[in-house]
Amino acid sequence: QVQLVESGGGLVQAGGSLRLACAASGRTSSDYAMGWFRQAPGKERGFVAHISRSSGATYYQDSVKGRFTISRDNAKKTVYLQMNSLKPEDTAVYYCAATQRRGTYYVYDDKNYDYWGQGTQVTVSS
Repeated sequence: QVQLVESGGGLVQAGGSLRLACAASGRTSSDYAMGWFRQAPGKERGFVAHISRSSGATYYQDSVKGRFTISRDNAKKTVYLQMNSLKPEDTAVYYCAATQRRGTYYVYDDKNYDYWGQGTQVTVSS
């Protein structure tokens, strides 16, 4: 089992940047592929980004491509989400998640993730 704790959220003006971090404890983080999801008020939780165990593969929601970058440091058991050129529509609670799945699966589907953090609020003002 793994425990996940997000940090780095906050209030930023449109066009600004934030870097979220997700620290893992418990089993070795490299045993898991990792994802970031977000949930805005009144909306369902949605996929943001995913990174494979070895960082060899990354996937992004179309609306964040070119602005967000997911990365991981397995030695530090931490996954990051660098968010640049932030927009008011990026305002949400951001969650990191871990999956034990291997092979082919939909990285966009939150049902494929086994462990979740508590979330961190990101607010982008216009």
